[in-house]
Amino acid sequence: MKRIEMPGFIKPQLATLRSKAPSGLQWIHEVKYDGYRVQLHLDRGKAKAFTRNGLNWTKRFSVIAGAFDISGQAIIDGEVVVVHEGRTNFSELQAELARGEQDRLLYYAFDLLWLDGQDLRKTPQLERKAMLQGLFDTYQLEPPVLFSEHVTGDGQQLFERAAKLNYEGIISKRADAPYRSERGEAWLKVKTVQREKFPIVGFVKDPTGVAALYLGKQQGKELVYMGKVGTGWNRTTSAQIRKALDTVVSPKAKLTKPMRKPKATWVEPKFFADVEYRDITSEGLLRASSFKGLSRK
Repeated sequence: MKRIEMPGFIKPQLATLRSKAPSGLQWIHEVKYDGYRVQLHLDRGKAKAFTRNGLNWTKRFSVIAGAFDISGQAIIDGEVVVVHEGRTNFSELQAELARGEQDRLLYYAFDLLWLDGQDLRKTPQLERKAMLQGLFDTYQLEPPVLFSEHVTGDGQQLFERAAKLNYEGIISKRADAPYRSERGEAWLKVKTVQREKFPIVGFVKDPTGVAALYLGKQQGKELVYMGKVGTGWNRTTSAQIRKALDTVVSPKAKLTKPMRKPKATWVEPKFFADVEYRDITSEGLLRASSFKGLSRK
């Protein structure tokens, strides 16, 4: 291969959402990490870290960038995470960065786009991962940088294991595919979700129904605020929810700790929202929530 000049930021390859993982020897499968996508550019002792949108976050991730102590050039694709209670946790990562700290940050490297003057983007996926593993082995790289392991074949089995462990999901990749800076079918993501019923403590009106529902949760004798949900219904369902909640309107919130929500219409917690959500933030609020149904207490 002809040696060429090292490029700047490379637009990342993105995965397409699917409801079921593929199977077959042409696929490899990795755990989906709940963190920040970060592209590392290493050039003879100098390092830069870019977000998925090309922002230079080298200062924020200087410890990780410095941990890739290699003598040559490389562009590595991966995810910065914080592991909390046995799994990657986006809320804990946000809190760590907000404090300006890096002690808990880990970097899972899952792709190699460039190595010592060679553009590897046309090289098959499995070969790129083998070269990335070789880079880790050659330089004996250690945490906070880690090689993202994969399995071949039955992705659904890995997905079911990931779901039991409350991981975000898995990424399935065509073993023979090149790296393309786009969202396509060569990378597929299958997400796990959590589902629970929460008492509705209030709502925001719209002309014919509801714009959002405020949710609570009973914790011992306290009814605590869990955030809001604003997606998952059509116009008809929205009107039905509004009709039900209008029957239990309350002059004040029934939450143990009062809250100021200027647009809120408070209700007695007689109805429950069945909600799918991705996670609970460090502030104790639902993340990426979606309404699935309404039931009466």
